[in-house]
Amino acid sequence: MEPSFYFGAMYVNYAIAVALFVAIFIIAKVLIGLSILQSFIAIIIVSLILTPVSLRLSRIIWINIFVSYKKKKELKSLEKEPA
Repeated sequence: MEPSFYFGAMYVNYAIAVALFVAIFIIAKVLIGLSILQSFIAIIIVSLILTPVSLRLSRIIWINIFVSYKKKKELKSLEKEPA
């Protein structure tokens, strides 16, 4: 893979992380009623736990923007069609 792939995935990961942080903050502060400090501690804990998941998800999202996936059946049907 080329380095620009990882740079693009980094931007997608940033967007996922910001959305996750905002969601965790709203859940912790509004729904559960934690203090600001406790809410930030919850954000840090959840982000540490979900870092591997968000990294993989961002790579998957970034590659699916540019590369299309074709199943084996579709490839076989494309090969059989006359040009």
